[in-house]
Amino acid sequence: MADPFPLAPSLWAATAPPAVATPPLEGSVSADVVVVGAGYAGMSTALHLAERGTRVVVLEAHEPGWGGSGRNGGQVIPGLKYDPDELEEMFGPERGNRLIDFVGGSADTVFGLIEKHEMNVPHQRRGWIQGAHTAAGLDIVKKRAAQWAKRGVDGARELGAEVTCHLIGTDKYLGGWVDPRGGAIQPLAYAREMARVAIAAGAAVHGRSPVAKLDRVNGKWVAVTASGARVTADRAVVCTNGYSGNLVPALRTTVIAPNSFQVATAPLSDNVARSILPEGHVTSDTRQLLFYFRRDHTNRFIMGGRGPFREPKGPQDWDHLERITTKLFPQLMDIPIEFRWCGRVTLTRDFLPHLHEPAPGLLVDIGCMGRGVGLQSAIGCAMADYVATGNEAALPLPLVPMKALPFHALHRAYLAGIIAWYRMQDGGLA
Repeated sequence: MADPFPLAPSLWAATAPPAVATPPLEGSVSADVVVVGAGYAGMSTALHLAERGTRVVVLEAHEPGWGGSGRNGGQVIPGLKYDPDELEEMFGPERGNRLIDFVGGSADTVFGLIEKHEMNVPHQRRGWIQGAHTAAGLDIVKKRAAQWAKRGVDGARELGAEVTCHLIGTDKYLGGWVDPRGGAIQPLAYAREMARVAIAAGAAVHGRSPVAKLDRVNGKWVAVTASGARVTADRAVVCTNGYSGNLVPALRTTVIAPNSFQVATAPLSDNVARSILPEGHVTSDTRQLLFYFRRDHTNRFIMGGRGPFREPKGPQDWDHLERITTKLFPQLMDIPIEFRWCGRVTLTRDFLPHLHEPAPGLLVDIGCMGRGVGLQSAIGCAMADYVATGNEAALPLPLVPMKALPFHALHRAYLAGIIAWYRMQDGGLA
């Protein structure tokens, strides 16, 4: 299927292995579970259900990984926005510590799946550095490193300015911390390989099969595609995240779904590559509107951050990232940008992923908060366990009711205001 942004071909689409065949659904089929959405959460759910012997059918509007799962920066970062002590305070000692263990192990889930299934996914695991651009940011990273170290993460440590400068390759950060659990993948390759191994395990995956209706009929869930094909199943799982429409009433009003923009350079020479992230870390910083960057397996430099909420109109919509790239790394000044692309992410009001069960047998997952690769892979495994057993303790977070964001119809306007405010707070490079 053609890229939806003809002005913005994705680096990942250009370098991923070929997609496995996922033909459109034709006719009517029955299953134990129907999964809507073939990103990381949907494919992980399908894979782990199929491995249990569950009859599962996945319906995807485009192809596996077409949305945010194949358009993100490929950073595998464990944890959540909140630090461990905050999560324990929010959820209590028992549930809070289970959640901390769950999100702390989310990167293990990704790299474990790649290894177990021998996936054709370029990847590396050299750790994640969070750079602090202000004194307040230094306080954040110091606390974060100490809390994860206290909970047994060997190698989690605060970094001084000199070490941060060496490991990142720029003097624009006052310090940082390193989490050795983090790493990087080729994100579309991972999504496509998840589909391949799910199909090999027995799941049926159908691309170009957008679901137009999802209704409960006589105790079953019936998913009807735009072509009229249908799946009748005992249970349904919806994992549409940043591309949620009106399939589940009110779901899209519970989140804001901005675009995350990225650029990638031509492959760097060895000399330039040695001056940027020389030990292979991935990086994002403490800004409210954070920047995230890395080198990929072909030595291209990739920079990501926020851009216009609307879909891009031309290369100028990535200009801010190109300016920031050369401010951080002047050695990239003459290196051409070869790829520009974007994908939608979701932000919830409380900056936590949300699990909903708005009707019997219907499970909904939404919200990544910049941790989608690991978080949604792990949540998919947990959702499969819950769907198969009915044991709510299998879920890392409690089921919550859907609550629309206030004045959601105006979300583009107030998001622009929030972004302007955050930029003032962040200062500096932006």
